[in-house]
Amino acid sequence: MSSDRTKSDFYFCSKMKFYYVYVLANDKDRHLYAGFSTNLIKRIDEHNSGKVQSTKSKLPWKIIYYEAFLNKYDALRREKYLKTTKGKTTLRSMLKEFLNK
Repeated sequence: MSSDRTKSDFYFCSKMKFYYVYVLANDKDRHLYAGFSTNLIKRIDEHNSGKVQSTKSKLPWKIIYYEAFLNKYDALRREKYLKTTKGKTTLRSMLKEFLNK
């Protein structure tokens, strides 16, 4: 692949809008939190500055997993699934090595 092709692909991807589903963990009790955002860095900052009601009691948070989607409704469906009992089981299985260290 030529370097022009690589630059072109990067430019194309950088102009696309992504929807993120993310998983945060806190070091205190390894609590997991799944969420959705269009601006992942800003959203994590909001979590860690206490601006999110559901996570402010367990600061600080770190991102341990995320997925990027091109379609908002696909991302929202995935977030909803990860918040179910089956979704939490899937997450714990996917992140088994990280969670057991």
